[in-house]
Amino acid sequence: MKKNWLIICSFIALSRAVLAQDAAPKPFGPIPSANQLRWQKMEYYAFIHFSVNTYTDMAWGFGNEDPKIFNPEKLDCRQWARICKEAGMKGIIFTAKHHSGFCLWPSKYTDYSVEKAPWKNGKGDIVREMADACKEFGLKFGVYLSPWDRNHPDYGKPEYITYFRNQLTELLTNYGEIFEVWFDGANGGNGYYGGANETRKIDAKTYYDWQNTYKLVRKLQPNIVIWNDGGDRADLRWVGTEAGYVGETNWSLLNATGDVPENMLRHGVENGNAWVPGEVNTSIRPEWFYHEREDRKVKTLPQLLDIYYHSVGRNATMLLNFPIMPNGLIHEKDEKAVQDLTKTLKETFANNLAKKAIVSANLTRGSKTIFGANKVIDNDVNTFWATNDDEKTASITLDFGKSTSFNRFLVQEPIQFGQRVKAFTLEAFVNKKWVEIAKETTIGYKRILRFPTVEATKLRFNILDAKSCPLISNIEVYKAPIVLTPPSILRNKEGMVQFVSGDKESEIYYTLDGSQPTAKSEKYTSTVKTTDEKVEIKAISYNPFTKQSSIVSEEYFDISRKNWKIISTEEVAANNLLDGNPNTSWHQKGNQALPAALVIDLGKAENLQGFRYLPAQNWWEEGSIITHYKFEISEDGKAWQSISEGEFSNIKNNPFWQIKTFKPIFAKYVKFTALKNAQEGSASGYAELDIITTK
Repeated sequence: MKKNWLIICSFIALSRAVLAQDAAPKPFGPIPSANQLRWQKMEYYAFIHFSVNTYTDMAWGFGNEDPKIFNPEKLDCRQWARICKEAGMKGIIFTAKHHSGFCLWPSKYTDYSVEKAPWKNGKGDIVREMADACKEFGLKFGVYLSPWDRNHPDYGKPEYITYFRNQLTELLTNYGEIFEVWFDGANGGNGYYGGANETRKIDAKTYYDWQNTYKLVRKLQPNIVIWNDGGDRADLRWVGTEAGYVGETNWSLLNATGDVPENMLRHGVENGNAWVPGEVNTSIRPEWFYHEREDRKVKTLPQLLDIYYHSVGRNATMLLNFPIMPNGLIHEKDEKAVQDLTKTLKETFANNLAKKAIVSANLTRGSKTIFGANKVIDNDVNTFWATNDDEKTASITLDFGKSTSFNRFLVQEPIQFGQRVKAFTLEAFVNKKWVEIAKETTIGYKRILRFPTVEATKLRFNILDAKSCPLISNIEVYKAPIVLTPPSILRNKEGMVQFVSGDKESEIYYTLDGSQPTAKSEKYTSTVKTTDEKVEIKAISYNPFTKQSSIVSEEYFDISRKNWKIISTEEVAANNLLDGNPNTSWHQKGNQALPAALVIDLGKAENLQGFRYLPAQNWWEEGSIITHYKFEISEDGKAWQSISEGEFSNIKNNPFWQIKTFKPIFAKYVKFTALKNAQEGSASGYAELDIITTK
């Protein structure tokens, strides 16, 4: 009898253990809110930038722009919404008010708005038209409201916070449901400020009283998510750059309090105590607002694909900006670029090779029917494969049954249970042996790997480490079409041109007269000599085996810098800023004693109408970026005339070519002075400096 009782007790204990493992695993660590989860599933949506500085060709408005310049005669929010919808985007965030303070809706708290513009005789409301267009095309609507206002006389005073919240209330109550509100981190500096024309500084951590502002936002829009770079921790985080990528390791976690170093913005915090996922924001052009000179700088298909895989493919979302032209439309080149991206992504993810595979796992939680390996290919992200609670390593194998070619791997965790996987590898069974083809770290909501095409009969996904028992909701395998990378075009100080291709099997063909290159154009074999005058160069990569061409690369170069001489320093390294290579740089000595002047002898008098500055292109050198400058000219190198002085707006986050123009003037000498750098005490850094002539 005693023996039978022991058997019964053992059976009960075993049954309880089995039932415990059959139960769904408990969430581990911080998990997303319902709003954050809904936002993450959007994956890809648009930014729209438009304001008075669209008409002044400035990156940021100063706050004194006359509303009379704002007259987009062809404005069509339905065009914007249609383009975004056709691109597969799920929503639009609209810049209702940028730093200039100019409101694109008729706010009752200021007359610095569309109400004073000639557009629609002051009766227009672009925020309303944008909200209506989003509703018509089935897109979610979000708003950007700049906390910094360079127009308002009370900015920097307590009274401004009331004004700011009043405008926020208008936007969050009058335009339907808002999925995201965006608060830019730019705070304080010089501005118009109602005619004061001065510099005002604020403490971004305390001035806006963010926690009470957040309470107001959530009261008015319960389903919203909040993005904020400049204040208390919000629902979403900036990833530390506007270049279009987040770190390969990307935890959706931060600590709820404390400062966040930029490396943590890029990668998150593995053991963070708050769910704060990353949003990758970047523009389809170098800058956020429209500039005609950037019509030739629209991001290429390979660049846009990189952004997609470095955002959505790395457990973040992709927020892609469209700058609106002065006429009120998205440029046709921007539309074409995003159409090409959409077409390629549809082709890439059209045929999931994992669907027909036989799936198995070396470890499975409890009942194989509930948490079995087949759950990763059942096309339901709410079901998942899981291991027992005490397991932190495991493998899933996909057997294709025949030799299969693939070059993309997609994997997802059910993040409603937390983010768990810390490291994994991918192996392919090639010629009867396992070959490692990838080794990575985090997964999160979605991870997409790219690698050279592999032909194998099996694929094995190995979890090497996890914070808790691994859970995988989805695995997909694809063979993406080949997309040729257009060649980059460099011209050195002597005017010699070099083309660099990212495709080993491709040939390069080019033209020097601005015409479209084809496989019948001049073939690139060695550096190409150009004249000392201006030249427009176009080039393509061409695969002779597939007869496939890349899109066209194009560069417009001003006069050569062959006869230029830097006379303010004898440092040989200073010539790096004239060598035509954006990857080399020079840092000015004597950095503690700003302003620091750079003087160049152009060799002969030139008719100047502007200059260009490119900061050092390594992110760890960002403190050396020059943010405020003065540009002077001279005929003899002794008597100097100031031609241009000001700021490079947003250059720290957007470290691309900065272009400043002025009325034409002859000069043989130019002096560029760094007045302020991104980081106090850092050496002023240059990748390139160039001039713009009238020839």
